[in-house]
Amino acid sequence: MRPLIATVRLDNLRHNYLMARQAGTGLTLAVVKANAYGHGAVRCAQALADLADGFAVACLEEALQLRAAGVALPILLLEGVFEAEELSAVEHHDLWFVVQSPEQLTMLEAAKPAKPYTVFLKMDSGMHRAGFAPQDFAAAHCKLAASDKVARIVKMSHFARADEPQLSATHAQLEVFDSVCRYLPGEESIANSAGILCHDKARRNINRAGIMLYGASPLPAGFDQGAALKPVMRLTSKVFGVRELPAGQPVGYGGSFVTERPTRVGLIACGYADGYPRLASTGSPVAVDGKRSRIIGRVSMDMITIDLTDLPEAGIGSEVELWGDTVHINEVAAQAGTISYEVLCNVKRAHFVYE
Repeated sequence: MRPLIATVRLDNLRHNYLMARQAGTGLTLAVVKANAYGHGAVRCAQALADLADGFAVACLEEALQLRAAGVALPILLLEGVFEAEELSAVEHHDLWFVVQSPEQLTMLEAAKPAKPYTVFLKMDSGMHRAGFAPQDFAAAHCKLAASDKVARIVKMSHFARADEPQLSATHAQLEVFDSVCRYLPGEESIANSAGILCHDKARRNINRAGIMLYGASPLPAGFDQGAALKPVMRLTSKVFGVRELPAGQPVGYGGSFVTERPTRVGLIACGYADGYPRLASTGSPVAVDGKRSRIIGRVSMDMITIDLTDLPEAGIGSEVELWGDTVHINEVAAQAGTISYEVLCNVKRAHFVYE
């Protein structure tokens, strides 16, 4: 069997959830959308079932997967419903859902539920992606409040730049949100992972913990609020080929790396078809039997070449950590010019082991 293993440490997931809940106030929803950011939504939700206040997913099909697996806690649909027909499933499976557009509000008004819904009414407080404009929010709230189809309204928004705490953008969004919502009844939900970690005023009745659950801080280097998070996924492979090259030899596609000295090259079973980012090529860190080294040459579809020159004891069968405990996922993401969210969501073809 190909030795690419994604080990998901569920105890670390539980640790990170408790950290999120202790940092915030009120309820904390565990965001398990996109297959729990590549970690396995069902297994992660089951591991949190005795701790979490509820879960959040992107859409109905993700919620139904959790319900089919026996997950009974509240589940929020962050994108709401796409068609009016979905509301019957929302009612049947007792789901919460976001209303973020006039079209979704119209669908709700036309529905005939036997039991009133729990709705998160979303304001566009400055991200300009989804939600009612501040000047339209109160009218939408009044419509919902007057409807016998809604039992609970949670006022909601989403930050655009909470992961840049040195900027004023988040404070500006909070001011916009509060300028409207302070006059409207109901609970509030606005903090994401970065909001939970470093924006005290963003922590409201219901917080939404996402990337921090998986041990990756959303904050830039130099901000230590996420330092106590524990990485949940450890992606490892093994060296299955070794060769010695003299100085001046190209390695891999395009010859983008040329040896500057006699170089011992290790070949490992992982590539961009497994989700390792192709742009994180020469220089991206790896750990070989616990000792740090680097990738040399371009990442291929199925294989990566690494530098073993200064690790004479390493060879065939040596374990290579692509990310996990020695190599942080944020390092790999930065090398590829992306974020940890994308890298984790892209993992595939690995054998998943839960412990």
